[in-house]
Amino acid sequence: MITFPNAKINLGLNIVERRADGYHNLETVFYPIGLTDVLEIVPAHDCESTLTTYGNPVDCPVEKNLVMKALRLMQQHYDVPEVDIYLYKHIPDGAGLGGGSSDASSTMLMLNDMFNLNIAKEELAHLAATLGADCPFFIYNQPMMATGIGDLLTPINVSLNGLWLFLVKPDVSVPTKVAYSRVTPTPSTSNLVDDLETPVIHWQETVKNDFEPSVFAAYPELAKIKQRIENGGALYASMSGSGSSIFGIFDDVNMAEILKNSFQNANCHIIAL
Repeated sequence: MITFPNAKINLGLNIVERRADGYHNLETVFYPIGLTDVLEIVPAHDCESTLTTYGNPVDCPVEKNLVMKALRLMQQHYDVPEVDIYLYKHIPDGAGLGGGSSDASSTMLMLNDMFNLNIAKEELAHLAATLGADCPFFIYNQPMMATGIGDLLTPINVSLNGLWLFLVKPDVSVPTKVAYSRVTPTPSTSNLVDDLETPVIHWQETVKNDFEPSVFAAYPELAKIKQRIENGGALYASMSGSGSSIFGIFDDVNMAEILKNSFQNANCHIIAL
């Protein structure tokens, strides 16, 4: 079985409070985008499961890869035999795009289908939350308002159909722990869902990512990229998650193409929304 785990972007990201357990409560909208990895799972040729990766380098031991953690988690709870997994990495790592979480959730969904486990999505999402806060989103893979640590999900009627996403992943990685250590939680003063129901061109005034001020202070090149995207005609531009990818939403693909040509030697993508 082959599937194509997709990335996500964050539309707004409010860090509202630091919790007693050290995590942070947030408000954000996860929005799926058509930038994908490739994941294949087949019955194991030998007596033990394997994971083979291609494409972008994966800098972690096999058993610590979220895909293998997802397999082991499923085997702990259900009758899942050993399998061979092949993963082609295309979604950039350390970008705030959720690539690893998407791969893990896709693994769980595929195993559910392959072995006719008939596990409800709600149960899979509950299990996926033990792998990572944004893993449950990829079980549903539709626009979702996320609260709590990002694991409490509510479907939201936000559509960017007909628009274009310009995405830049610079040669910078922002460690998530570092990003959270620099941010100052602040209760929201507006309703993110209401803000996202206005035309996209108005979002720049109301839809914010609370990570940007501190992350941009530490990595000023990211602020410059966002400014270039805004100057290139984007309706809205933002950093995704805790970075380091920066995206712009365009209503004219030609403007996005012109902008891409100006980012020579950069990891850029233009994606239909």
